[in-house]
Amino acid sequence: MKSEKLQNAIGGIDPDLIAKSEQPLRKKREHRIVSAIAAMLVLAIGIGILFWNPGYFDDTVYAGDMLAVYPTTVPYAEYLTDPEGYDAWRKDQEKKWEYFGEAENMESFIKVTAAELLSGEGENIVYSPLNVYIALAMLAETTDGDTRKQLLNLLDASDIEVLRKRANTLWNANYNDDGLTSSILASSLWMNEKYSFYKETLEILRDNYYASSYQGNMGSKKFEDALHAWLNEQTRGLLSDQIEELALSQDTILAIATTVYFQANWHDPFSKKNTEKGVFHGTAGDTETDFMHQAYVGSYYQGGNFSAVAKSMKGSGNMWFILPEEGVSVNELLENQEALSFLGKSDTFSNQEAGIDLSVPKFEVSSKLDLKEALKNLGVTDCFDPSRSDFSPLITGEDDIYVGKIDHGALVSIDENGVEATAYTFLPMYGTSSNKITVKFTADRPFLFVITGEDGTVMFIGVVNQM
Repeated sequence: MKSEKLQNAIGGIDPDLIAKSEQPLRKKREHRIVSAIAAMLVLAIGIGILFWNPGYFDDTVYAGDMLAVYPTTVPYAEYLTDPEGYDAWRKDQEKKWEYFGEAENMESFIKVTAAELLSGEGENIVYSPLNVYIALAMLAETTDGDTRKQLLNLLDASDIEVLRKRANTLWNANYNDDGLTSSILASSLWMNEKYSFYKETLEILRDNYYASSYQGNMGSKKFEDALHAWLNEQTRGLLSDQIEELALSQDTILAIATTVYFQANWHDPFSKKNTEKGVFHGTAGDTETDFMHQAYVGSYYQGGNFSAVAKSMKGSGNMWFILPEEGVSVNELLENQEALSFLGKSDTFSNQEAGIDLSVPKFEVSSKLDLKEALKNLGVTDCFDPSRSDFSPLITGEDDIYVGKIDHGALVSIDENGVEATAYTFLPMYGTSSNKITVKFTADRPFLFVITGEDGTVMFIGVVNQM
């Protein structure tokens, strides 16, 4: 279906403008710190994504008035060497404080998703609640009826306006790119050029989720290459093997892509001279590995069957380490409401200050999850069912759109300097009319035939053996 409505809202793309518009997300910096956490979410109804190389946009059209404007951040300056620069940075950081306070509204979402996603058979698992939350909020904006109600219920929001404000507040509260701490969120929406989309919805996504909209030749190699390049750029290449497996077809309709990248130093790094070998008693047996050691004063919490300590990061929050009591498994802990509540609001629990002698292994944890079944278990079902889904706020003239799958990959590693982590979610959406297979049928040998009446009655059956 050709889209006059969309073509009227879309103009020719300027590669230089695109590169400039996305530059805050690609700004190269020396990585004095290894401490990083990144999460990337791609809600793909089909997706092609932006990258440096203008050649990627040969078959892409840019939605001229749909380019999101990202906040600017005053660079961090040391007080002793640049007091004026430090004061300007400090005042700029204080502007974010007005957005603080929404994180606690994610508690319910974190409790149910953690219990659903992290329980397993002893394998390592990791996911990004913030990234998934914002992406599902964007998905809710494109739906209506019971499809939207199910998403609102999971995201613990009374209506779409409440969710929209909350997501926008979470976005602004967590966006920072000052050189001391990087917490960079980004969103984009990528549209199949064969379909027509409602501009009003695109404007909502632009103004509240900082989502830029693009249109292109869905399923082309350039679109898929651009997807892989953009995701690798945003996730710093840490999940390139998984990303290369993500495929786009011409049958996909639209994609929502969201990313978050976080990077910060430990406030007090571990000393490498205190790293020594130790034994980790895992579910698959004992393993010798490197343990980092440090004694410090920090936040401590003692729960009913677990304890937790915090390790703070410069210009940011904490990384909490949560340890079940002897004889209590992680799966059992994930059935404990106190532990699940702690996961949802660790920094606001009644923690006490204590002298902490911390020993924690250097580790790299990676996993790939299918979120589709988990979300269905949590009551989000209609968006996966073409006969029940409602995407009417997003697209005109197309029924029976549905979410095909949701892949979520993540990686987290820690060492003496800090944390490095990344994640993505890939969500392809299709229409039933675009889910048809192509077959080649040549009846050049003996075959059967059936002739039925108007009501389906079989009126004739025959076989053709020769001509």
